[in-house]
Amino acid sequence: MGCSALSTKQERRFPDDFLFGTATAAYQIEGGWNADDKGESIWDHLTHNNPTVIKDLSNGDITADTYNNYKRDVEMMRELGLDAYRFSLSWSRILPNGLTNKVSEAGFAFYNNYIDEMVKYGITPMVTLYHWDLPQKLQDLGGLANPLFPEWYEDYARVVFEQFGDRVKHWITFNEPREICYEGYDAGRNAPQVNATGIGSYLCAKNLVMAHARAYHAYKNDFAPSQGGVCGITICVNWVAPLTDSEEDRFEAELSRQGQWGLYAEPIFSEEGGFPKELSERVAQRSIEQGYPRSRMPEFTDEEKAFVKGAADFFGVNHYTTFLISATEKFSEHAFSDFETENHYLDEWPKSASDWLNLAPNSVLNALTHLKEKYNNPVIYITENGWSTRHDAGLIDDDRIRYYRAALENVLDALDAGVNLKGYMAWSLMDNFEWFAGYTERFGLYEVDFEDPARTRTPKKSAFVYKQIIKKRVIDHEYEPSSMTMTIDEGH
Repeated sequence: MGCSALSTKQERRFPDDFLFGTATAAYQIEGGWNADDKGESIWDHLTHNNPTVIKDLSNGDITADTYNNYKRDVEMMRELGLDAYRFSLSWSRILPNGLTNKVSEAGFAFYNNYIDEMVKYGITPMVTLYHWDLPQKLQDLGGLANPLFPEWYEDYARVVFEQFGDRVKHWITFNEPREICYEGYDAGRNAPQVNATGIGSYLCAKNLVMAHARAYHAYKNDFAPSQGGVCGITICVNWVAPLTDSEEDRFEAELSRQGQWGLYAEPIFSEEGGFPKELSERVAQRSIEQGYPRSRMPEFTDEEKAFVKGAADFFGVNHYTTFLISATEKFSEHAFSDFETENHYLDEWPKSASDWLNLAPNSVLNALTHLKEKYNNPVIYITENGWSTRHDAGLIDDDRIRYYRAALENVLDALDAGVNLKGYMAWSLMDNFEWFAGYTERFGLYEVDFEDPARTRTPKKSAFVYKQIIKKRVIDHEYEPSSMTMTIDEGH
């Protein structure tokens, strides 16, 4: 009797208080790029002045038009049965000039209506203050490379906390610092396309981390006592592993982890504070070899280290895939000599519509358990995780379903392993403007008809599967939707 009972695999459930949600970003869904008195952002500026960098020459001027469709967005959240919804605020919609000398009442009204609609139906708003769309007027002053940036950012954050903090209890300061700093100020692959190779990303990194800490302390000291919320940061933590078990590959993989996300996580979450040790040593060494009088990477003073260390209530993790690193197989040409290693993928890993996104086994679990061990088991939210299909893939997205089920099995594995994981936000609620890929790649649980002025939203098969997981709190790999008609479950 006992043996047969043990042989039956116990059904694994997600905790009742585990937050299931979806995620979006302002520039990718809102549209209304110049509605009312909204200011220009760096993505408005880039797509209007250099449209050829976008794969299909498109932009986010209208995109899913959430500015006029926010009630439908919330209806979709209700259809899915979401516990939470992560979205970002457009800095230039709230402060048209980037600075607090002018605030937009229309911007306040839009976000107040959006938040109120969520709260009305019991959906927890999780708000990102900055998801890549800096006001262009601040970029004209140097953007994140300007040493005054942390001050500007704190001023903006205080306006937002004051305006929305009575209802918003989950704050994220920045989304994906590497993609802001390295892609925006070094590699030139994201707005504002500053090609300050080997210097710009490190200036940006320090200013971003200091800005985060200033906003965090402002919230904890002046708003949290009365509002009662939490504040963290979201960092893209794709898993980076050595291609072989050689000591050289293992070292290069660690260096790559430090460059991809440790640069931003170490100052906040590590015991030592400051930028990662091995990376700092590598940059200092290379800088001298290149003829610089000092390291291209700025240092934190002891006072700054103390100010930043511990400045987060949670670690927001965006996770998509795994990269393998080899010390011997390097870029044939690479201007930025601090990193010379190529990302490798195994042929057997299923591939998405994005050339960087593959389904690697135990990818989520490897990343989360690494963070648990490295940073003394911080509170973690998965703030993005998703899969891309081609723009013409249609509503039957079985490969996305396979990806989500694998990722969520890993979430259960991580919970079993003691990871302090509190929630999971699928990327994305709906199809949207996917940065340099434009509309050629789609990540949505809902399809958006971008040819229809109404921007009609239609659930894909994955939406029904995700809804079932949220409702039952289990992953049923046999579940098949009986119809493709989405309704709102009463009582949620």
